[in-house]
Amino acid sequence: MSDQAVHTSRGLDPADTARRLKAIFIGSVGNLVEWYDFYAYTAFALYFAPKFFPSHDPVVQQLNAATLFAAGFIVRPLGGWLFGHIADRYGRRLSLTVSVLMMCFGSLIIAATPTYETIGFLAPALLAFARIIEGLSLGGEYGASATYLSEIADPQHRGFYSSFQYVTLIGGQLTAILVLLLLQNVFLTHEQLVDWGWRIPFVIGAMLAVTAMLMRRHMEETEAFTAAKKATKQTSSLRGLLKYPREVAIVVGLTAGGTAAFYTFTTYMQTFVKQTVGLTDIVTTYVIAGSLIFASILQPIYGMISDRIGRKPMLIFFGVAGTLLTVPILTALSQTKSPFVAFLLISGAWIFVAGYTSINAVVKAELFPTSIRATGVAVPYALTVSIFGGTAPAIALFFKQQGHEQWFYYYLSGVIFISLLVYATMRDTKHQSAMHRHE
Repeated sequence: MSDQAVHTSRGLDPADTARRLKAIFIGSVGNLVEWYDFYAYTAFALYFAPKFFPSHDPVVQQLNAATLFAAGFIVRPLGGWLFGHIADRYGRRLSLTVSVLMMCFGSLIIAATPTYETIGFLAPALLAFARIIEGLSLGGEYGASATYLSEIADPQHRGFYSSFQYVTLIGGQLTAILVLLLLQNVFLTHEQLVDWGWRIPFVIGAMLAVTAMLMRRHMEETEAFTAAKKATKQTSSLRGLLKYPREVAIVVGLTAGGTAAFYTFTTYMQTFVKQTVGLTDIVTTYVIAGSLIFASILQPIYGMISDRIGRKPMLIFFGVAGTLLTVPILTALSQTKSPFVAFLLISGAWIFVAGYTSINAVVKAELFPTSIRATGVAVPYALTVSIFGGTAPAIALFFKQQGHEQWFYYYLSGVIFISLLVYATMRDTKHQSAMHRHE
């Protein structure tokens, strides 16, 4: 059944809407599990970093952990190409199923790896190997899930439905924080968490990944992929991508500032609020969890707005506000000692960051025809995230270690400004979409 066929004078057919919602739910749940596994590393780094990176300086320990976090991003372009190729050649469903299975494997390695005290340098080496596996998995997850959610949604609500990629992405981090809160306050003492309790979230992640894999095995394939498979000749995914240099450049440009901001106000905030603001572990967790709940609420709201006014105004809002307000917000955050003020400042940043996160997936999907869409979304995005997103915590900690933490604020503002130039000159993909093209 085509998109046009399901529209009537009264709107969408209820049965078709239910079918799409079920597919979006399954795709989104798998995405949440993948990102939970990936973010569990960050949420529990304060506990396991001393076990893998012995040092008397906690900043050095966190810098080493952040460096491995960045290493997981270095391989994401390879994962984007591999799983993008699978998604474009063999189907979105297969790509999403295999990627979550790989994430399960990476989590199990982290859960079972002995500490530095037991096996020496082999411990951080195995940790790095696990992060590489998870990076490959996540590199493929983003492109395939962005493509799947955009294709399975009806054209009138594509921004709203695709926004759930970041709802579940943020939800993955929230789930990791919830596990952290339960272990901190209910089940374990601080000493137990440091000693062995940090392994628990990775065991949970592996079990959730198996569940998500079983659910994804029964996902329906998108109509767009089925149509493209019948209408186009098979070709190399990278060779096909070379036919769209402008679209690839747009993905790189629009992603740079957004991904740097996203990883600053999610991944790095856990460390920033504890070490720079000086809040306790538990208070830090509450502040970050509260800001992420607020961020999750914004995603579908902004997605709906983009369905009404277009994608470009949302991106420009993020670019302008991010360029002007990043330095003042981070400066004020570094100077406060109040948990409530810290929450308000981080939430204030999310008001403009959500202008990017809520719609970036659908914008990228709308740039490419179906036959190359997953690869076109995944590869340039993963490359850009590796350069500007995954490195954000390491760059921030490096500046902090050198005694110039505020330099990072200006770095982030500058990267957002570069993306603003792209937003101002690109087409509005809502009004000039390639979703209907299957070549």
